[in-house]
Amino acid sequence: MAISPPPTPPAVMDVVEELMRVYRSLPPRPSIEEVKAAMAVLKTVNTEEEARIEEVGRMEKPPEVPEELFFVLQEVKRNLVLLQTQEQRKEAMYVLELDKRFHVFDELIQRASKLVSFDEGRGDEERKGGFGVMDGGVEKILVKLEKDEKKQKEKGEEDVSSLKSNIPAEKLSLIQVASLIESSAKKGVGVLDLQGKLMDQIEWLPVSVDKLQDITELNLSENRIMALPSTVGSLRSLTKLDIHSNQLINLPESFGELSNLVDLDLHANHLTSLPASFGKLINLASLDLSSNQLSVLPESLGNLTKLRRLNVETNELEELPYTIGSCTALVELRLDFNQLKALPEAIGKLESLEVLTLHYNRIKGLPTSMASLSKLKEIDVSFNELESIPESLCLATNLVKLNVGRNFADLTALPRSIGNLEMLEELDISNNQIRMLPESFRFLSKLRVLHADETPLEVPPRQVVKLGAQAVVQYMADLVAARETSSMQTGGNGFWYWLCSVFRPRRKNQETLSGTNIV
Repeated sequence: MAISPPPTPPAVMDVVEELMRVYRSLPPRPSIEEVKAAMAVLKTVNTEEEARIEEVGRMEKPPEVPEELFFVLQEVKRNLVLLQTQEQRKEAMYVLELDKRFHVFDELIQRASKLVSFDEGRGDEERKGGFGVMDGGVEKILVKLEKDEKKQKEKGEEDVSSLKSNIPAEKLSLIQVASLIESSAKKGVGVLDLQGKLMDQIEWLPVSVDKLQDITELNLSENRIMALPSTVGSLRSLTKLDIHSNQLINLPESFGELSNLVDLDLHANHLTSLPASFGKLINLASLDLSSNQLSVLPESLGNLTKLRRLNVETNELEELPYTIGSCTALVELRLDFNQLKALPEAIGKLESLEVLTLHYNRIKGLPTSMASLSKLKEIDVSFNELESIPESLCLATNLVKLNVGRNFADLTALPRSIGNLEMLEELDISNNQIRMLPESFRFLSKLRVLHADETPLEVPPRQVVKLGAQAVVQYMADLVAARETSSMQTGGNGFWYWLCSVFRPRRKNQETLSGTNIV
């Protein structure tokens, strides 16, 4: 006859229940992803701290500043770096310490389970080291405790998973970003949008960003990132990267390894140069470098033969590399608000170019090679020091919009052959010193907008200009017709005017012998 085990002493039950209460009172257990994220954060912060302290050490002392005062400044900056990185470490250290404590709790719970579990195979002597044979009540409690422990682990993982798949509205801390990277990598996420989502204190991305092997689109814009880790070069699947409106000073040399990038937006940063490897981004189609501090573009830019849109406005460029002529797929080139004094002749090789904007530079003349830009539709050279417009520009016969306004005292005339621009619809010649429009102006039959404010035009007179673009075109046509008629009716010099008019090159089907409007 089997002997029933003795009942569990009440004191033992109290102890087991106390164990359960303590365990349930613990904070959520860190998931594996959170622990990995914390480790990545510590590595990132250590790298950032080292780099920033080295930067402080490279500071140059102004001649008029005493040596000791400059030393004090450097020490203040060093200690500021240490204080900031210490703050960044806190959350990661807490997660790692919490994980460590949970491992200790696991061991203690397992030990308690062995001490009070019901085991028919143990003899009396073996039980002396424990509580003896307990009834099923304690065993059930311990089983429940172990189940609670398992659920808590799973809940921690679910919480983290939820955080990553649904990015919260509030800004993310560094460890949350690192956790998001871990989760996104695990799920194979292809698009990650962190626009304006990072706390202001985050100036570096976690080095673990290289785990996002499946990512194709990454948006880090409108944060305060100062540097990208070298591991970013491992994101070989990336086709679109947006980092605009941050505080980037430079890019890592590994950046050139992002060879599948098609769309890159770096505008509104503090970039002073681009890495030599930039020319390896051979699949780039759209590149925005505007609103930075670039004084030169690398020669390797010419390797970007698939580039269709390049925006480098609002920088400090004084010249373009001659290799720009190799970017033959360029459709749009924006160079406004720089210090350019001239364009290279190689610009004429950009036979696909449709839009060229150059306002607010120091350009005095345009290259004659622009005659080759047969697809050019818009050019803006306003607010420069333009002294003349080459006749060759009038061979770009698809031009629809031409802005040469506000060259002030420098520009005194339009090219005589401007009438070749048969497709021209908008023309701005305001704030120049042009007094007379060329006779060929009468051929601009599609001109709809003419800006000539503050330009002292005498031919045509101001009252005609106020009537609109086509009124000016008609005036010039009537003026030329009247001159030719007058020349034919007079002798002497009139004959020579008539003779010249006979041999003057005319457009086919554009003007009748009586000098009337264009067909």
